[in-house]
Amino acid sequence: MSNLDVRPKPVQCGGRDDVPGGPVHELLPPRRVPLGESTVVRRLLPSLGRRMVGAWCFVDHYGPDDIADEPGMQVPPHPHIGLQTVSWLHDGEVLHRDSLGSLQTVRPKELGLMTAGRAIAHSEESPRDHPSILHGAQLWVALPDGHRHTDPAFEHHGDLPVVDGPGFSATVILGDLDGASSPGTAFTPIVGADLALADGADVRLPVEPDFEYAALTMSGVTEIDGMRVEPGSMLYLGCGRRELPLRADGDSGLVLLGGEPFEEKLVMWWNFVARTGEEIARAREDWTTGDRFGEVHGYDGPPLPAPAMPATPLKARGRTR
Repeated sequence: MSNLDVRPKPVQCGGRDDVPGGPVHELLPPRRVPLGESTVVRRLLPSLGRRMVGAWCFVDHYGPDDIADEPGMQVPPHPHIGLQTVSWLHDGEVLHRDSLGSLQTVRPKELGLMTAGRAIAHSEESPRDHPSILHGAQLWVALPDGHRHTDPAFEHHGDLPVVDGPGFSATVILGDLDGASSPGTAFTPIVGADLALADGADVRLPVEPDFEYAALTMSGVTEIDGMRVEPGSMLYLGCGRRELPLRADGDSGLVLLGGEPFEEKLVMWWNFVARTGEEIARAREDWTTGDRFGEVHGYDGPPLPAPAMPATPLKARGRTR
């Protein structure tokens, strides 16, 4: 997954100073961004006023799109440092290739988890023969300082734990929820869970009071802590809850993201998460000269060129505007 903006703006994020200590309702407006040849995503994080949710630092929601007569997702090889990517689908298929030699088709409710660490490159595409509907989310997790130079890795988990109850089920994507743990490697206290609610479901989901949370609505209208949230929206919830009330009028689906507020201050630019502008500039130069990131074999097309660095210095500070 990539930020394909040809003029990406630097984003300063991290730090605990601006994390609300109690529950809030903060609706994050999406920004429509083209991704590859024929996919348009709704970018929900980072947003104008909110940069992170725990270690989650990037959220795109796309679809449901009819791609029966379209190429679907076509994201050329591009680099990452300092983060993990999470591929999550409700419909369709995405073929992942990376510079480690990984080749994996990710399908609905399967976890594709790539740890960039010090450096990796990958591509993502809809297979040549693909389902007609594409619908999913693309997510990044910032790596803490002690792990951001770790060896790159890719994991695929097709069988994830499920927490269920009357009228709902929750697939644990990453981290822990209500005693269930994802097999995906996590480097900070975190949770990602896909919740399916049946019509009329009225649920009180147990959550961690020290975590901050946000909910991305994938389909249907869900009442989250008393607030109705339309599909394709994201509601930031703050900290301080022990349970999260959820209610569905009609079948609905959402992705719950949470974690301990991320203490370190970061700078994000293009597809890099780092601590200084100098690190970003060095990663861009390495990608441009063909150093460090390796090659992605098998993608039909050239790698993505790096955009020009911004004129202003990149500086890590703060997590909200």
